[in-house]
Amino acid sequence: MDTTELETWRTLTAKQQPSWPDVEELRRAAAELRSYPPLVFAGECDLLKERIAAVARGEAFILQGGDCAETFDAVTADAIRNKLKTLLQMAAVLTYAASVPVVKIGRIAGQYGKPRSKDTETRDGVTLPAYRGDSVNGFPFTPEARIPDPWRMVRMYHSSAATLNLVRAFTTGGYADLRQVHAWNQDFVKSSPSGERYEMLAGEIERALRFMHACGTDPEELRAVEFFSSHEGLLLDYEAALTRIDSRTGLAYNTSAHFVWIGERTRDLDGAHIDYFSKIRNPIGIKLGPATQPDAALAYLDKLDPQREPGRLTFVVRMGAGIVREKLPALVEKVTAEGHQVAWICDPMHGNTFEAPSGHKTRRFDDVLDEVKGFFEVHRGLGTHPGGIHVELTGDDVTECIGGGHEIEFDDLGTRYESACDPRLNRSQSLDLAFLVAEMYRGGH
Repeated sequence: MDTTELETWRTLTAKQQPSWPDVEELRRAAAELRSYPPLVFAGECDLLKERIAAVARGEAFILQGGDCAETFDAVTADAIRNKLKTLLQMAAVLTYAASVPVVKIGRIAGQYGKPRSKDTETRDGVTLPAYRGDSVNGFPFTPEARIPDPWRMVRMYHSSAATLNLVRAFTTGGYADLRQVHAWNQDFVKSSPSGERYEMLAGEIERALRFMHACGTDPEELRAVEFFSSHEGLLLDYEAALTRIDSRTGLAYNTSAHFVWIGERTRDLDGAHIDYFSKIRNPIGIKLGPATQPDAALAYLDKLDPQREPGRLTFVVRMGAGIVREKLPALVEKVTAEGHQVAWICDPMHGNTFEAPSGHKTRRFDDVLDEVKGFFEVHRGLGTHPGGIHVELTGDDVTECIGGGHEIEFDDLGTRYESACDPRLNRSQSLDLAFLVAEMYRGGH
């Protein structure tokens, strides 16, 4: 592919981009990024595409989860391990309790940028640029911190590289060995009902592994896991600078992550994001909210997946618990009737956010669960495959979403509200969700 073809997005409207104060500094930062090695490789992206193709055929399930917005300060071994541990526990629950292969994708190693509903934020009569994630500006409400700085994208690259390095070490170096199911839970079982429930399941898994070993079976697949990285491809200057031409095929890949998606606020058919994404060969996603019309879903397929390549396109639906059963069927019916095979996954987080009396942004666990239930009900009713869940979560014991088996109430939100942007499920709530999703999945098979 001619590299100039990759730059046509620059002639189109690019929404949600920062107002960089110095274009020359932006050019220098982007040039430095272009000189760096890729964070992921084309072959890995192709492998994920194969895995998502299995999801689209109804043979597997996607678990995608991680922070709403990663922060540079959270690039620590403990924070990364805790996030990974939570995802591994959820995957173990889904794989064993639902008897389904699970494709594990983290919102990790790149989720540093956030779209915002307003360009500015006002407090006590002072108006400053909105916080757009650590890749753009700082969280403190000061004029200095809120100035967009393109060199933060360079720091994002280094933070993503450090995170990926540790994730690769954990997932291939023995930590993700399925024989570790009890070890992942040692710090957790006594303090949480979901931890106790998980411990029972871990015992069942351990007995199954002992049985296999006694039979002379010791599969290598149990010693490591495939784990893929993903983030919203929001900052086009960053994504373009990390785009490389694969020497084997001559095709363009975004090497900042295995899987990148287009957000609800940037999916204009004639916009810069759709144009850029149409040129890369990664598996990609697109968020579809309640206003999405069925014909628009088909238009996205024509624009982003004209060859109808299995595993290429994932529709991530984020409707809201109250309307998913009303809005989703028409989309699924139209796409299915046209013969398209895409992966459908449910984002039950973004349509269910509201402000608590304390002023904190929060979500009700019951709403999250109800949207997933509605998603499953629609697919069961249409005979299509509910392909996965996409959740904002953390491995830490935060108090950001209310409800769950280990009940968090409005008055608890201030105890450990640590998110830089949107509220996340904590580890206990995440495991609760995994058990409930496993029951839903098993109930339909």
